[in-house]
Amino acid sequence: MSMSRERRYADRLEDFGDRHPFVVDLAIVLALMGCVTLGSSLTLPGAEMPDQGEAGVALVFVACLALLKHRTHPRTTVVVTTACTTIAVVQGYLLTPLLLAPIMAALYWLATLTDRRTTRVHGLATMVAVIVAAVFSDSMEHLSLLIRTIGPVFWLLMPLAAGKMTQLRRAYLKSVQARAEYAERTREEEARLRVTEERMRIARELHDVVAHHLALANAQAGTAAHLALTSPQQTQKILTDLTGTTSSALRELKATLGLLRQNDDPDSAPLEPSPGLARLPELVSACASAGVAVTVTTEGVPQPLSPGVDLTAFRIVQEALTNVTKHAATEAAHVRLTYSGTRLLITVSNDGAAAAPAPGTAQCRGFGVMGMRERAQSIGGELHAGPRPDGGFEVTTALPLQPHAAEENAAP
Repeated sequence: MSMSRERRYADRLEDFGDRHPFVVDLAIVLALMGCVTLGSSLTLPGAEMPDQGEAGVALVFVACLALLKHRTHPRTTVVVTTACTTIAVVQGYLLTPLLLAPIMAALYWLATLTDRRTTRVHGLATMVAVIVAAVFSDSMEHLSLLIRTIGPVFWLLMPLAAGKMTQLRRAYLKSVQARAEYAERTREEEARLRVTEERMRIARELHDVVAHHLALANAQAGTAAHLALTSPQQTQKILTDLTGTTSSALRELKATLGLLRQNDDPDSAPLEPSPGLARLPELVSACASAGVAVTVTTEGVPQPLSPGVDLTAFRIVQEALTNVTKHAATEAAHVRLTYSGTRLLITVSNDGAAAAPAPGTAQCRGFGVMGMRERAQSIGGELHAGPRPDGGFEVTTALPLQPHAAEENAAP
């Protein structure tokens, strides 16, 4: 708990330093001036104060003032502070951590702001200069050579290590922030992609439902109007089928729009199951009432389909027969279902004359064939549509039987 509180205080200090750098630098320089003033007054027992007096204090003050440029000129700051401090030590001032405070601060900021090579070069040069000054200083002649060298090395290594740790911590925090920003952008892009995919899926569903039932209703109404005077009974039957077509359209439209409801809505009615090939006889009957006789043949052993594949197969057959009803100059169409291995092959063809309005040609420029192809590709299948050599139009698609097969085929 205390560590987290200390971390928060440290973060606040860093934020304040980022907003008011000069104020922070000035406060540090004033504090260091107090340290060097106290350090310049210290001597070993029995030793006398150096004769330079104010000149030596002025040198260490210059070293402190040079720290104000550490953000823009860290190398120059280290050189100036080292030169001023070593001159003061040679003049007879006792080498203490207080006197070394400007150099320690300069080395810390050098290690924080520069690369490892620069830090090693300037750090080693500073240590050598300070050690040489300590060896030849009269104020430390009563101390052994080992103490003269180990002490400065220890005190100068501390800011170098602390500076590098600070640099690593800042780099780590920067990388964490970059990863967080990247993750946020990725989530937003993924959300937009999912929204786009869902919008396209609902658009395909609405197109299939509305286009199919409106085309059948239009064909049934036209046939009923044509037979109204000559065959009243058949007209009555077609009008009854027209009512069923519009009712089915309303049911499917309601189920499709129901996908946009909230799942936790207590007043919402349960959704109907998605249509599949089990409703193929109903589709054939609706086409027959619109004047198109549809024959269905099945080859191979029928196998259970996943809900996604079943819906896709039904919608492709529905859209292909809708195109026949709307565009083909023919009264017959054929649907062939072939179960082969792990795939379901579907062929929807008609025998319209080549000179007739191209069944599906208009749709190739619109959304019909494009929607069928997108449906097939979304589950790992493929679809081909085009005119037949001997006339008419044919739609052929190959769909996987199970979801895992679709995922494997869709994987790059």
